[in-house]
Amino acid sequence: MVTAALLHDVGHLLHDLPDDAPASGVDDRHEALGDQWLRRHFGPAVTEPVRLHVDAKRYLCVVEPAYFDTLSPPSVRSLELQGGPFTPDEVRAFEALPFFEDAVRLRCWDDAAKVPGLRTPDPEHFRAHLQAALGDARS
Repeated sequence: MVTAALLHDVGHLLHDLPDDAPASGVDDRHEALGDQWLRRHFGPAVTEPVRLHVDAKRYLCVVEPAYFDTLSPPSVRSLELQGGPFTPDEVRAFEALPFFEDAVRLRCWDDAAKVPGLRTPDPEHFRAHLQAALGDARS
């Protein structure tokens, strides 16, 4: 999960769209791009939460209605481009996925980390997590 959290937005670096693509009405599909790239290196314990973290936002907007009010204006805009809050059928289908709870956890961690000036450990601190996730993918 730590590796998924560290790498969940890598898809933003894998396209040729401008950084403000959502403001221009374009969904960059970064979750799919990130999943595709990460699958070359990691197993589903990393890739599935990454692939599903956008859907987790759509899910949380329904099952925790106050969640929507915590979204930033850019996140609300991207939510619209990503399909908006889930329908009841989409909620049930999402909850049936093997990694849905991890995706929700990742989404909540992502939201909690959006604090200006928040100090995080240096990259070396995370080396063991990355190595373990790489090893799991090779097993």
